[in-house]
This record gives sequence, structure tokens and C-alpha cells, in this order.
Amino acid sequence: MNDDEQRDPLERLRAADPAAGVEPRDGFADEVVARATDDSATDAAPVTDLGAERERRRPAWIPAAAAAAAIVVVGAVGAVGYGIGSTTGGAVNLADGAAPPISLESGADAGMAEQGMMPEPSTDDLTMSAPDRTGMIWPPYGGGRNSFSASGLSTEDGTAAAYGFDARAASTADTVADLAAALGVEGTPQLVDGSWTVGPQDGTGPTLGVSLDGTLGFWYSDPRLNPWECEVEPDSGAEACEPSGDLPSEQAAVDALRSLLASTGRDPGGYEFTSETWEGAVTRPAQGWPVVDGQRVDQAWSIELADEGMVSASGALAELVELGEYPVVSEQEAFERLSDPRFGAQMTIMPAAVRDEAVTTEEWVPPTEPPAAPSPGTSVSWPVNDVEIVEARLGLASQWQPDGSVLVVPAYEFTDADGGTWSVIAVADSKLDFSTE
Repeated sequence: MNDDEQRDPLERLRAADPAAGVEPRDGFADEVVARATDDSATDAAPVTDLGAERERRRPAWIPAAAAAAAIVVVGAVGAVGYGIGSTTGGAVNLADGAAPPISLESGADAGMAEQGMMPEPSTDDLTMSAPDRTGMIWPPYGGGRNSFSASGLSTEDGTAAAYGFDARAASTADTVADLAAALGVEGTPQLVDGSWTVGPQDGTGPTLGVSLDGTLGFWYSDPRLNPWECEVEPDSGAEACEPSGDLPSEQAAVDALRSLLASTGRDPGGYEFTSETWEGAVTRPAQGWPVVDGQRVDQAWSIELADEGMVSASGALAELVELGEYPVVSEQEAFERLSDPRFGAQMTIMPAAVRDEAVTTEEWVPPTEPPAAPSPGTSVSWPVNDVEIVEARLGLASQWQPDGSVLVVPAYEFTDADGGTWSVIAVADSKLDFSTE
């Protein structure tokens, strides 16, 4: 095979991104921030977080604007549990308002890996200018040193159900062939270089890949329907083509995803659906979040719909299986884990204070001289964030094992007084393997 055919599956998926290379029009980033901080708009249209799908499909904004907009929206929708950039349309929830998923990754990592919620700018991209955070680089909150406080948390231990993805049971040629047929991909499944593949790998037609990972994650793309894969008109002076086509409705995208789930034998009634897009887009994404015990699981199916059909899709092909009841620590003990380095408290949603700082950030002014020498006896700067926890919620979060398998285990989400959220695993020490080998 040639080099393109041997690329990492994630790299191939990014290469199929319909928004790759798209630049926003002048003033777009400012409008994103303005809309995200408009209280009336927030009340009228709740927004949702896309995690990896958001990072993979959004236009290539300038880093500073993207970072500021991301913080604004994440802080504005803490109660909802999701944050995205510019949206047109609210959530389409068809599973009776399940609780948002909990991630055991940090806010900056969860989205990127989901599997980044948010890009991480360099020190030249964004500098905070608030009086108490002068010179600190975004994000100043959530990492480093934190002093946690709380009162009134329950001290009762308990048990909660845990689950796992059965990837091996679904990793068959027949399962992959059925998915390929549902997506309209022609060919026989081939197991090559650690993944199932169906269809041409040279961009001449729809293709499907299924990774042999813990969720049996699949990716699909049809370059023929990609409105961003168009030719630049000769002598136009343009550096990139202008995608064309009518933007599908939110309901059309959700219906297409429901149909795909049903065609693979899944019950769409067990999923909660969301959809978002950005101004000027000609494709509509939709996400389907599996709901277990009234909680969204942080492994969503996602599609990108153009007016001519489905451009791309991805998801976890493995089914969830029950692993029985696991012992769970109390809210108080889980709170104490926030300060325990073995558990590493993870911030998953930025608070409103950080959002506001991002909006009021001033332009960086280059220095004309270095700072003065420290005076004798100068105190050593050692900033510590005071974090007051006001609410605890027991839910579910994915946890990847060393062998690549994936558990969905009990986890706590703590909300602080500023609207930020923190996550920590809820499973008792007796069922945690602390070994490093």
C-alpha cells in the first residue's frame, strides 16, 4: 500500500473533515463572542458540547478568537453541561432530558480526545488582564493549585452499576459489512493494519474504517458529497473554493442519524440527540448520545449531513454490557479525592468568571524593558485558587484500561460556586488497581 493508505485512522478521518481549510468572514469571531454572552440568546437556545466532533468539524478560526469564544460558551452553559462555538438551533433531545455525561479528562483534554473541548493557545495568543490575574495565561483556572471547600455532603457509601464496551463480540466481518451496507459503502470488509476497511482508500468513493480499539470506533466519509472538496475557478484570484448547497435542517440531520442507528439494530429511543452548526455552513452535524441509567455516556455517534446526503459519520460500534454493581465512595470521600494527587481533580467546565475575563481581555502590549530585579525579602508568588463546592452528582464516565478495553464507571461531578465543574472517579479503593505495570 502507498503512504496515504497506511496513515493513522484518526489522521485519515481528519483528512476527510469537510471544514478543513475554511476561513471565517471578517468579524465572525466577534459575533460569536457577542452571541455567546447574550443572556437572552442563552435562555432562548440552550447549546450543547460536541467534544471531539466539535474540534474535528469547526472552521479554522484564529487561535485567540477560538479560545475566547470557547471559554465564553463553556462558562455560559454549565447547567447544560455542553459548550460549542457559534450555534444555529438548540438541542433536539429525544430521551427525556438525560443528565450530561461526565468526563474523567480535564476540560482542555476531554474535548480534544473525545475524546478538546477547547484549543490551547500559546502564550502569544491570549493573556489575561484582570487585576488579580495580571500576566497569567489562559486557562488560569482549573489546573495547578486549588484549595477545595464544601459543606453538607453525604457521608454514606453505596453501590452503582458499571458497564463496559464489548468490542470483540462486534468485531466481525458480518457486523462491519452490515454497517457498510447501511452507509452505502460497496466492497468486502478487509482486516488490514489494525482496522477493518471497506471501500476505496484513494478518495474516489465512500469509505468505511473500523478500529480495533476498546469501543470499536468507526469512521465513514464520502468525498463525492463533500461540499468543501470543490475546484477553484480559474482566474478568480481565490485561494479556496466556495462550498455550495442548502443547509439541511436540524431535524433532517437528527432523522438521518436515527435512521443509521436503527439500520445497525440499535433503538434510537435509547439515545439523546443534539445538533449544531456555524454561520455560513452548508452541512449540518448531529450527535446521538447513548443514555444509560438516565445519564448520557460520553461516546456519541455523529454524522455530517449535506443537502445531497451523508458526508461523514463516526461512533462506537461496540455494545455496552453490564458489569454488575461496584462499591462507590460517599460524596464527602469523593470530595476529599479532589485534593488527593492520586486522583487528580479534573475541571470539565470553566466557570463564568473565567469566561468574563476572556471577553474583557485586552490586546497584549510588547514590553519596552525587562522586569525590575526582585527586592530582598520579596514574597514568592504561589497562587492558589479557592474553590467552593456547592453540589455533587453521581453519574457515569468512560475509563480506558491499559489493555485498550473501555469501562463506563461511576463518577462524581462537583459544581463549584462559580459554575465550574470538577470530576473524580467514584469507585471505592477496593476496586481500583493502583499498580503502574
